[in-house]
Amino acid sequence: MNSGLVLIPTYNERENAELIIRKVFSLPKAFDVLIIDDGSPDGTAAIVRGLMQEFPDRLFLEERQGKMGLGTAYIHGFRWALMRGYEYVFEMDADFSHNPDDLIRLYEACAVDGYDMAIGSRYIQGVNVVNWPMDRVLMSWFASAYVRFITGMPIADATAGFKCYTARVLRTVLRHRIRFVGYAFQIEMKWLAYKYGFRIKEVPIIFTDRTRGASKMSKGIFKEAFFGVVQMKVYSWFHRFRRGTTDSSQNAPDAISVSTATPAQESR
Repeated sequence: MNSGLVLIPTYNERENAELIIRKVFSLPKAFDVLIIDDGSPDGTAAIVRGLMQEFPDRLFLEERQGKMGLGTAYIHGFRWALMRGYEYVFEMDADFSHNPDDLIRLYEACAVDGYDMAIGSRYIQGVNVVNWPMDRVLMSWFASAYVRFITGMPIADATAGFKCYTARVLRTVLRHRIRFVGYAFQIEMKWLAYKYGFRIKEVPIIFTDRTRGASKMSKGIFKEAFFGVVQMKVYSWFHRFRRGTTDSSQNAPDAISVSTATPAQESR
């Protein structure tokens, strides 16, 4: 029995594709993998197609024409997963900045501890980032602080891209039109889950910057996130949230459960 579906968007990741797929399949828990490739000119999709013959029932590929954005890739993957009945759906980068071993901890946060969404958090226990220059670390940390200040959402790592969703979260959130496709997409998904009152847990991880391939980050991505947070907050003033509908006459529950406890604290 698989433990869920891992979504990995790719664009020019031929140096990482086979390595990340084999690493996920080597884990003691069985995860399926869906690669969503945006027409990589470097042959990433061809590498995945070759591996599909080795892993015919666990590895899947969706090829899209052209670079359409991280957010749309994940939404494509979410819908693909829900149509096939997956209960746990993961976001993960292809470049090993997210340690595949941590998939098990995210899975257990939802499947064992009963949370609706688990976030691989770089900032819940200090700053756990390796190989980033200091200016980028500060930019990322202050971005999360900015999100908390504007939205009131009590999540230490609001921009994190390593997550586990339960199907019930995705079915609810995807009733909305997701407005953002870049960095702000990660914030918007957490924001909607938070507004709907889902139980969210931050799981501490160590984030390690890629050692192979080129980063896809750009100034435009950060600009979208900066202004997107304000748009999300303003949107929430005119919309109320209830599971089962996009807008409602009831507010999300007052006691939103976002766990920021360390494992030691939670065991007390």
